[in-house]
Amino acid sequence: MEESLNVVTVSSKYQVVIPASVRERLPLRPGQKVRVLYYDGRVELVPVRPMRQMRGFVRGIDTRVTRERDRL
Repeated sequence: MEESLNVVTVSSKYQVVIPASVRERLPLRPGQKVRVLYYDGRVELVPVRPMRQMRGFVRGIDTRVTRERDRL
């Protein structure tokens, strides 16, 4: 199912329902907190995870960065 086809309506209280097809792909549960971000003309919801779950999440990341000459 294409997530881009999901359309929701903003209620008079500015509430929206996350479609089931999206909820099923995320580890969300009722009462869980999410961060609401405005980015590049859109709204993004990012699940808040306990710090314990974050342990090791950057393991294996490529830390090589091309830097400008004045930043060496």
